[in-house]
Amino acid sequence: MGSDNKFEYESLPIPSYEEAIATRPESSRSRLGSEEVSDDAERQGLLHHDPPVRGDRRGYQPPTVESARNSLDDLDSSAPGSERGSLEELQRELDQMDVEDAAAAQQSSSRPSRLRSRFSKRLSSLTRTLSSLSLPFRRFVPNFRPVINLNAADSDMQHRGCIVMLRLFGLLLVVAVVYVFFISDIFNMNTRFIMGQSYSAASVENFIQGHINETNIAENLRRVTQYPHMAGTEGSYFLAEWIEQEFKAAGMDVVEMEEFQVYLNYPTKGGRKVAIIDPPGLAWEAALEEKDGETPVFHGHSKTGNVTGHLVYANYGSREDFQHLADKGIPVEGSIALVRYYGSQSDRALKIKAAELAGAVGCIIYSDPSEDGFVRGPAYPDGRFMPADGVQRGGVSLMSWVVGDVLSPGFASTPDMKVRLKPEDSQGLTGIPSLPIAWRDAQRLLQVIKGHGSKVPPKWVGGVPDVGQWWTGDAKSPVVNLMNLQDEVERQPIYNVFGRILGLEEPEKKIIVGNHRDSWCLGSADPGSGTAVFLELIRAFGELLTFGWRPLRTIEFVSWDAEEYNIIGSTEHVEKEIDDLRENAYAYLNVDVGVGGPNLEVAGCPLFERVVMQILGRISDPITNETLKEIWQKKNQKLAPLGSGSDYVAFQDIAGTSSIDFGFVGEPYPYHSCYENYDWMAKFGDPGFQYHKILGQFWGLLLLQFADSPILPFDLEIYADHMATYITDLEKYAKSKNVPIASDHKAGRDASVSFKALHDAAAKFKVDATQFQKWGQVWHDAVWGSGGFENNVMAIQRVDHNARMAQFETNLLDDRVGGGVPNRTQFKHVIFGPQLWSGYDATFFPAIRDSIDVGNWTQTQEWVDVVSGIIHNASDKLLHT
Repeated sequence: MGSDNKFEYESLPIPSYEEAIATRPESSRSRLGSEEVSDDAERQGLLHHDPPVRGDRRGYQPPTVESARNSLDDLDSSAPGSERGSLEELQRELDQMDVEDAAAAQQSSSRPSRLRSRFSKRLSSLTRTLSSLSLPFRRFVPNFRPVINLNAADSDMQHRGCIVMLRLFGLLLVVAVVYVFFISDIFNMNTRFIMGQSYSAASVENFIQGHINETNIAENLRRVTQYPHMAGTEGSYFLAEWIEQEFKAAGMDVVEMEEFQVYLNYPTKGGRKVAIIDPPGLAWEAALEEKDGETPVFHGHSKTGNVTGHLVYANYGSREDFQHLADKGIPVEGSIALVRYYGSQSDRALKIKAAELAGAVGCIIYSDPSEDGFVRGPAYPDGRFMPADGVQRGGVSLMSWVVGDVLSPGFASTPDMKVRLKPEDSQGLTGIPSLPIAWRDAQRLLQVIKGHGSKVPPKWVGGVPDVGQWWTGDAKSPVVNLMNLQDEVERQPIYNVFGRILGLEEPEKKIIVGNHRDSWCLGSADPGSGTAVFLELIRAFGELLTFGWRPLRTIEFVSWDAEEYNIIGSTEHVEKEIDDLRENAYAYLNVDVGVGGPNLEVAGCPLFERVVMQILGRISDPITNETLKEIWQKKNQKLAPLGSGSDYVAFQDIAGTSSIDFGFVGEPYPYHSCYENYDWMAKFGDPGFQYHKILGQFWGLLLLQFADSPILPFDLEIYADHMATYITDLEKYAKSKNVPIASDHKAGRDASVSFKALHDAAAKFKVDATQFQKWGQVWHDAVWGSGGFENNVMAIQRVDHNARMAQFETNLLDDRVGGGVPNRTQFKHVIFGPQLWSGYDATFFPAIRDSIDVGNWTQTQEWVDVVSGIIHNASDKLLHT
C-alpha cells in the first residue's frame, strides 16, 4: 500500500456519495448551495478510487460549499422562543453603537483618569530609559551662546550646559508625547477596550445559548453515522471534507487541513482467528465478527502474529491478577491469557502488557455482561447495553508510556520527516498479539477450562451464563490458536481540519476547541455525539459573525484524526507547533464522547474551577429542571484531574496549555462496537437530544468566557489550594509505599525523603497567586467603575496580566534538555500526567510517584527538589519578569 493511499476494506466498501447523502433531508442538502459540482463521476471518484492527497487532487474537484447564511427573519423563525429577544438586542446594539460610543467617548474625555497615579511606578522605568538617550532635537532649539568672548574653559562649560539643556528639553518632549498618547484619554482608540467588543457580553452569551438547536445536532449525528470512518480510511477523509465545508459555510477566516503520515494497522483478509485446536474432541472456532458488523473486529496497533498456547483465565488482566495466578502455581508462561474488559485495570493495552510480562504469548479480551451487558439491563436493540455478539474494539498502544505516533515520539510525523523508529523498536507497542471477542465466544473458552487449575476467587466470577464453576486453567488446559495478522502501514496519511475566527485585540493568542472524528465503526457516542455538537457550535458562531461580532482572541476549531490510535492527530500537531502553542495558546477545550447519558462530568486544570461553576449555574437539566450547578453540588462533584485517553493530553502535558475535558456520561453502552449507532443514541443514549443541546450551551458559554472576556477567567488561588492538597496526598502515598520520610531537607539528603521544599514552594505560590489576582479586582473596579472605559496603559497592562496568567501552566513544564518524566520524557508537566500503569487515570507529580514506585529514594528526593524549583520559578514569574 502506497504512502498516499487510504486503507480500503474489500468486503466493506464505503458508500457512494449518493448513498451517503440519500437519507439527508432536502433542507440539509440545500446548504451545499448552487455551486455544488453535480458530476456523479467526480463523486464516485472520491469514494471508490484512491483518495486524493492534499495539494494533488489528481483531477478531483470537491464540491464547493458556500451556503448563503440565513437572514435575520430566518433565524427568528427557526430559533426557540428566547432567541428572538437576543437577536433584537443584538440588532438594537448594532444600530445604536455609533451614537452610544460617541456619547460615551465625549463623557470619557471630560472625566479625569482615576488610575494615572496608580501606574506611575510602572512608567518610571520607561522614563529612566529615555533619559539615557541622546535625542536629535538640538537643531530645533535656538543657540543661546553669548556674543562676548570667553576663555576656553568657560566656552567648554557653556557648551556642556547647552547639551544638558537640550537633552532635558528632549526628555520632557518625549514624556509629554507618551503622556498624551498613552496616559491621557485624548487619543484613546476605543470606547470600551483598546480593540473593543462590539456587543455586550450578556447579549452575545444569550445569543449563543439560545441558538444551540437540538434538531440540527440530531441531523449532524445522522450524517456522521451513515458510514464507518476509522482513521486513515476513505470514510474518515470524506468526513474531513464535509467538516471543512462546514467551516467555510460558517464564514471562518482561515480554513485548512493538516497532513501527517503515521503508523497504523488494519486486519488482513482471513488473518484473524481464535480456535480450540487440542484436544480434537473440543475443536471449536470463534465467530469473531458481529452480526451485520460494518468494520472488522480487531485491536488497533496490536502485534501481528500467529501463536498457540494453553488457555488461562486472568480476571481483569491487572498485574495483581497475574501475581495471584503465580501465587497459586498456575503457569502463565507460554499461555493464551483470557481477560475481561473494565475492572481493576481499565486500560486494554496495559492488560496485554501485564500478560506479556507474565509470560503469555497472546491475549484475548472479552466483554463480560456483568460489566456492560444483559446483567446490567436489557441489551440492544431492547435496551442500552451490549448485546451477546457485541465486541469492544480499541487501540492497544501504551498511551501512558508513548503518546502520538509510536514511531516518532517527541517529534511530528510530517510528510517530509524521514527519521522514524521501526515498530519493533517502539516502546509504545505491545509485544504479543491480541484480539477482542464478544461474551458469546468467551463463553465456550470459559467452559472448556472447567476443572483445570483452581477455582477462581468470588470477585473473579463474571456474568457469562452457562459456565458453571469458574476455573483459572493450567498447563493442561485446552490449547488455543490465536492468529492476528495485520497489514502494518508505517506512513499512512491522516488529516486534522482547522477553522479559525481571528481575534481583534490579540489575533496571535488563541483558544482551541477540539473534538476527534475517527471512530472504530459508526461511533454515535464516541465521538459522534461530540462531533455533532461541535458542528452545531460552528454554525452558531458563524451566525454570530454575520452580525459583525468578533472575539478579542482567536478561536481555533479543530477536528482531530486518529485519536483512537493513541491520540495521534492532536499530539502530532502539538509536536509540530510546540513553540507557538507554548507562547500563544491560552486554553484548550476538549469534548470526546459528548453524550453517553445524563450525568455531566468535567475534568481539567484547577484554573477552570470557578468559571465552570459560574456557567453551570445558568444551564438547567432538561429532566429535573434544576440547574446543573445544583445537581453538581447535590452529588458533591468536583472538577476531576486530567489523566490520559483523549486529545487534551498533548496540550496539557507537553505544551503546558491549560486544558479541560467534559461530557455527559451514564451507564455502560455498546462502546466501540457497531451497535453504537444512530438508532441507539436516538432511543437510549439521549432521546430528543436535549443533553446534546445543553452540552453545546455549556461549550459555547465556556468558549466565550475565554475568547472574549477582557481578563481570562482563570483562578490561580484555587490552583494554589489544590496544589497544597496534592502535596499532602503525595506524602500519604509515600507513606503507604514505606518511603522513609525525613523531618527536614537535610535529613532528606541521607536515606530518607523530605517534602519540605514542596510545601515551601506551594506556600510561596499561594502568597504570589493572591497578590497577582488583586490586580484583576483593581482593573474591574477602575474600568467598570468609570462606565466600562479603559485607557491605553490599562489595556496594555491587562494584556500583560493575561499573558502571565496563561504562561503559569507553561512554566510548570520540565523543559530542561532531556527533561520530563523518567523513561517517558514526552510528558513534561511536573504536576499532572497519566499514571504509569493506567492510561486513563490521572496522577499528581508523576516523576516523583514513578520514583517512589521503583523504590529509589535518592531519585525521589532529586525529583522533589526539581519539581519544587520549577513551582517556585513559575510562581515567581507571576509577579516578576
